[in-house]
Amino acid sequence: MNTRTKLWGVIAVGYLATLGLETLTAKPLWVKKAKELGFPAENCLYCHTEKLPKKDKAREQLNDRGKWLLSEKDKKKAKEAEVEWLKDYPGGKEQK
Repeated sequence: MNTRTKLWGVIAVGYLATLGLETLTAKPLWVKKAKELGFPAENCLYCHTEKLPKKDKAREQLNDRGKWLLSEKDKKKAKEAEVEWLKDYPGGKEQK
């Protein structure tokens, strides 16, 4: 292997690691937890307007449910929003 190939390999690994870290800092586990709690969450669109919201624009990409969770977080002065709060989301069963 020559130096150039090794360099591109290191760059590729670094890029993939960065993508992985970004995914980990997002909340994909929230979708899983919401499903476990019986909510019809299929992906990030459950609380966001984008299927894969950008971390730096995630708050701007909230739908009504996501905005509600954020307001609950502020009301409760919590460090982070909790998926369990979705049971209190206003609206009928179809809105949950």
